Amino acid sequence: MANALRPLSLLPLRLSLFILFFTTQSAQAAGYFATTHGIRSSYQKIISLQLNDARYELDLLKQAEPNNLMVLFLENYWECVSALLNDNEDQYHSWSRNLNKRLDKISKGDRQSPYYLYCQAEIRLQWAVLQGRYGDYLACAWNVKQGFALLEENQRRFPNFTANKKNLGVIHALAGNIPKEIKWAVKGISGISGTIDQGVQEVEEVLLFAKMNPDFLFGVESMVTYAYLQLHLNNQMENAWKTMNEVYRNAQHNPLAKLALANIAMKTARNDDAIRLLLEMPKNKAYHPLTYQYLLLGIAKLYRLDKDANQPLLTFLQLHKGQFGIKEAYQKLAWHSLLQNDQTNYWGYIYQAKIQGITRADTDKAAHREASSGEMPDPTLLKSRLLSDGGYFQQAYQLLHNKGDSYAYHFKNHLEFLYRMGRICHKLGKTKEAVQYYQQTVETGSQQPWYFACNAAIQLGLLYEERKEFEKARQYYKRASQIEPEEYAASLHARAKAGFNRVKNK
Repeated sequence: MANALRPLSLLPLRLSLFILFFTTQSAQAAGYFATTHGIRSSYQKIISLQLNDARYELDLLKQAEPNNLMVLFLENYWECVSALLNDNEDQYHSWSRNLNKRLDKISKGDRQSPYYLYCQAEIRLQWAVLQGRYGDYLACAWNVKQGFALLEENQRRFPNFTANKKNLGVIHALAGNIPKEIKWAVKGISGISGTIDQGVQEVEEVLLFAKMNPDFLFGVESMVTYAYLQLHLNNQMENAWKTMNEVYRNAQHNPLAKLALANIAMKTARNDDAIRLLLEMPKNKAYHPLTYQYLLLGIAKLYRLDKDANQPLLTFLQLHKGQFGIKEAYQKLAWHSLLQNDQTNYWGYIYQAKIQGITRADTDKAAHREASSGEMPDPTLLKSRLLSDGGYFQQAYQLLHNKGDSYAYHFKNHLEFLYRMGRICHKLGKTKEAVQYYQQTVETGSQQPWYFACNAAIQLGLLYEERKEFEKARQYYKRASQIEPEEYAASLHARAKAGFNRVKNK
């Protein structure tokens, strides 16, 4: 009897094995996550903008590794990068239909992989960037919220999966600097919190891991992220330049790395370096065209007062098929004409800045506002602005020094003169003079529509932060947040918030 019953006694074990086998086979059929050689190659091609080759490889991977869900992750990355660089709103709307389809397929994949939640989070965050760019703020906020929750859960499940902290760090750092345009949307659905220090520390952990593990897939991406955090939120200009230089040394044939380095060069008073880098951009057809390089080159050459600064701006307008940057390009062409004493072309180009392009970016908004005002900039103040923005501070100082009386009877020009002299003296180390000019700007211009007073307050905050006079720094960052300019408001208030958050507990 015992022998007769033995097969029956084994039935639960056999049933368990059958269920385990069936479940395993189902999971495999639904999909797995593997960073194979093909996946690594396609990812590297995407971030180096070899988008045609990347698309070809992804199509082959779909056939060779049909159940590898990392292919869907990279397809999403490819689409988002392409739509962003093409500035193509039609592509954005068309490809956005793939978002939920991909998330649905990935959600049926291997739940035991650290990439299971990670890929879902990254896909949502990639689309959030585009949604914010095209004004879909509610969708943007929702996907940031969901992406953040997925990364946090993945961090809890897989604390040693370092890639989690790449974007967790960014979100933590940005949490206190949410633009006003989407605050109304974020307030209702988001419980995200964090600090700049927390976010920077997390990204630094990723960088350390990447240096110790050269095969880490997201090393270059993490370094670029860190550089921009340091530049825009942490006021660590030299650190940003140093980090981006390291990226570039390891990726000199990557046009995106070169463009990012040139952009940081322009923001850290290395304008000649920026021009050199932009002139060296690869012309190889293997790389996706970067029309923004011509806009940046035109602006950088304008900073140096080059007579041929109009040429790359005209090239940008000829090649760029999107709407972002159009108003700014026409405004800069108008400025170039004014500096050549050609007022006729100034008015022609500034009119185009009024009727062409869109006003989602701060720089395009400012261009449209100038075009609508009917006021032509003062040529000397414009020259000083351009020279100062390019880091040619001594030239700018010589241009404006002892010119205050020239602007005494024109309110806006007088306010701009005070502001420009404050910025120039600050950069030249003439801090006592800088403080006086900045304070006069804040006191005189806080109720005016221009950005001078708001940024002067931020600069006073930075100055006192550098001197470790944190109470005064807090005072001026807070003051900047209370000033409501009609131009550059979103970016200025974000900088003021970032500054206040850096010093609020010091």
